[in-house]
Order: sequence, then structure tokens, then C-alpha cells
Amino acid sequence: VLEGAFRLIAKATELIDMSTHKGAHARLGATDVVPFVPVSGVTMEECAELARRLGARVGSELGIPVYLYEFAATAPYRRNLADIRAGEYEGLAEKLMDPEWRPDFGPDAFVPRSGATVIGARKFLIAYNINLNTTDKRLANRVAFDVREKGRKKKDADGNVVLDPKGEPVWEPGLLKSVKAVGWTIPEFGCAQISMNLTDLDETPLHVAFDTCEERAADRGLRVTGSELVGLVPRAALLAAGRHYLARMGRSTGVPEKDLLHVAIRTLGLSEVKTFDPAERVIENRLG
Repeated sequence: VLEGAFRLIAKATELIDMSTHKGAHARLGATDVVPFVPVSGVTMEECAELARRLGARVGSELGIPVYLYEFAATAPYRRNLADIRAGEYEGLAEKLMDPEWRPDFGPDAFVPRSGATVIGARKFLIAYNINLNTTDKRLANRVAFDVREKGRKKKDADGNVVLDPKGEPVWEPGLLKSVKAVGWTIPEFGCAQISMNLTDLDETPLHVAFDTCEERAADRGLRVTGSELVGLVPRAALLAAGRHYLARMGRSTGVPEKDLLHVAIRTLGLSEVKTFDPAERVIENRLG
């Protein structure tokens, strides 16, 4: 895994020139983030050690600034990926000049082609998008700010951002722990989405994120029409959702796993924009 990750970063550096890159998703470099995730037979600390070894090699052999995050972070303020990404690629040259944001490995000078790479160890993250019956990004953002842990900047009666004694914005927390979210529009899907990262499924399960978005969307006159899972998902997340929705229907949850998966996929609308095939998208099925 370590060797594969290194070769991936080397190839991305060869193929991608960040100085000409534009996109919608926040990013810091040609290889934006490399997380080591303990799925089976490995501990979080072992993953953190892999992250440190990879970071040292990428910094020395490829000459790319590297930041460590989450369970591999070298300081508490570096745990959160969003904090490291703040300013993105366009603000990286200035960030590298700040002593607090010197990279953990590699040069502390701006490398225009590759940008920087963030490497770490974390829990399984689910990239999850909720589809709305609108193409208005602003409306999707309002729901995203309602639900995400960070919330939104507090405003006074005149609509001005409230500042603390240090001149920093005051934030009103959102409803869901361990959830990052933003609104965007996907023209090819014909809808706006609440794009979320669920970073701790013990704090906020998949179905809780869906239900909360559905409630907040309805309160704003919107309707959730389905959802989209990006990448792989643990089987347990879908089974928990299936049990949750069967219980809400007043039906027995003691049914075969295939029936729980069917209920989860149908209720969450996971095949609305792309076909969701559990054989391909459930991580245990792929590993098997």
C-alpha cells in the first residue's frame, strides 16, 4: 500500500500541472490528500506510521511540501483537513511563508507544478451527496450550513458578520457532529447537491445525515429527491440505515442482509443519478 501510494503521487506529479488547474472542489495540490484507513487487520497507529513514512519519502524524493493530518498530525491545529486546505493552492505560496504552516516534510518553498500534499490516517470517511429539487447553489448552501458541524458565520440584525474581541468571525454551530458540507450545482445531473463528508459514522450515521438534510430542506421549501455515494461504503452503514427505515415503518428488522440493503438503497435514493451496485460499491464486497 505504501509503495502504491508513493507511485500514485509520483504519477500525478508527472501528469498534473496545478498552475493550469481549475475546479470546484477545494484542493491543495496535484495529489491533494492521501489517507490511510484501517479497514481490517491493522491499527490506526500503524496507519499513522505509514503516513509518516510516506510523507518523509514524498518530501525527500519528489520535493513536494507535505502536511500530516488527523491521527498522524504533528499538532492539534493541523488535525483538520479543511484547516490545512484553507487558502487552497492559490494561497499556498503565502501559507508556506507562515512559520506556523511550514510543512512537516519537503521544501517550505512553493512548488507551482505539484502544490502540496496532505497525508494522514483517519477513520473511514463517506463522501455523500444529497440531491435537491433545485439547481440553485445558494439554496443548497443554506441547507449545508444548517447541518454541517462548523455551521455558519453569525450575523446581526443588519446582516453584518459578528466578530469576537480578536476581530475573528463568530460561528453558529450546525446540527451534525463530524460532518463537513457545502452546496454546489452539478449541471449534468440537473440538480444542486449538499456535498458532505461524514468523517465519523459513530457520531453521525449515513441515515441521520440524510434525514436531517431532508428535514432542513423541507423547512426551506425544498425537497430531497435522492442521494449519491462517492466511492466505497462500509456494509454496516447501509445495514444500519436499512434497520432504521424498517423500524420507522413499524416492520421487523430481523430480515436477511440483502433485504436491509434493498431498503437502504431505495429509501436513500442511491440510484437516482447513477446506478448503485452493492457488489461494486460496498467495500467488503470489493475486498472479498
